[in-house]
Amino acid sequence: MLTATPTACTIASLLVNPDVQQGSAREAVPTLLGAIRRHLGMDVAFVSEFANGRRIFRYVDSPLEDAPHPGDSDPLETTHCKLVADGRLPGLIRNARQVPATDALFTRLPVGAQLSVPVILSDGTTYGAFCCFSRMPDASLSERDLAMVRVFADLAGQVIEKDLDTTQRHDEVRKRIADVLASGKLSSVFQPMYSLKERTVAGFECLSRFAAEPRQGPGFWFAEAAAVGMGAELELGALRRALPALAQLPKRLALSFNVSPQLLLDGGLQPELEGIAQRVVVEITEHETVKEYERLVTALAPLRKLGVRVAIDDAGAGYASFRHIVKLEPDIIKLDLSLTRDIDHDPARRALASALIRYARETKSEIIAEGVETQAELDTLLGLGITKAQGYFFGKPRPAREVLELIAKQPVMAKAVA
Repeated sequence: MLTATPTACTIASLLVNPDVQQGSAREAVPTLLGAIRRHLGMDVAFVSEFANGRRIFRYVDSPLEDAPHPGDSDPLETTHCKLVADGRLPGLIRNARQVPATDALFTRLPVGAQLSVPVILSDGTTYGAFCCFSRMPDASLSERDLAMVRVFADLAGQVIEKDLDTTQRHDEVRKRIADVLASGKLSSVFQPMYSLKERTVAGFECLSRFAAEPRQGPGFWFAEAAAVGMGAELELGALRRALPALAQLPKRLALSFNVSPQLLLDGGLQPELEGIAQRVVVEITEHETVKEYERLVTALAPLRKLGVRVAIDDAGAGYASFRHIVKLEPDIIKLDLSLTRDIDHDPARRALASALIRYARETKSEIIAEGVETQAELDTLLGLGITKAQGYFFGKPRPAREVLELIAKQPVMAKAVA
């Protein structure tokens, strides 16, 4: 039986436990079950869900080998969990053998004593039950112990409901992503990368646009897709929509695609690039942490063998990009716009950009400056030794039908760097 001080300590420790505060139900509920089972000296603690006419054991804590397992189920109406939830059976039973109504209920689970309370969600619906039982009767159990189980059941209900809400939101996101992929709501635009030395367009970076609700930028859509396990699928969808433009461009021009480390590790990129790899650059973004660079290097090897060039995007925007540069030995390093913006009157930006340019020379990498918007920024970058750049100063992202027109106007663009 619980005493005042241990009970308060137990609750306090659980309330500050990060698994319970911030974790998913998969992390938090077993913590709760283990704490209450050991505290009460019971053999089994579990949370069940009432679904489709069955009691489904979702979470179980027990040292017994023959205890129920997560996923086990039985007909709901014949369970003590349902009877307790309906008020037809008391939540506290000290000796099941003295309660005739339980004879048929405990044939599968040899229960001597039990504490059971329904798990109620915030809208008043019953999710299932939070139960503890021992195989032997326990005369020491009290209403206070039952109240404590109710507290733990409420905590479990809160994290379970959070997971249910998350699952519902994820389902909604998956539906939106699937709709975008199945419709014409995902399209590509192309921003020119300009060779300052040759004064000509050297290639294009492919960027995605979404004509779907919510009206958000591509960063929002790709982040949402990654959060629900559809990141690689959306990236491949965007790639497939952009690749046909390659056939319309002069063969000397390449297309550059933003690619996450996860897509590279999944291995789905190589089949899409067969026969055109030498005209493709994959830009590995700064936004995703890489835990095992060896795996990523291994995943890049067959693409590089085909002729794909590797670029590190957003260099200088954060620590991850520098790790990418050192570990992946890129062919191209792209200076982030946070470095190029106002570089003409910011010594700190010039110093960092200059250091990256020197690093690129020593490692035989190519540097491309992103986000160039003014003549003064361009002049400063030229002075530092930049030979390729992109940004609104040269051209905004535009649909494929306008790309050929841009190439025809190269002499006009050349005047900007004359």
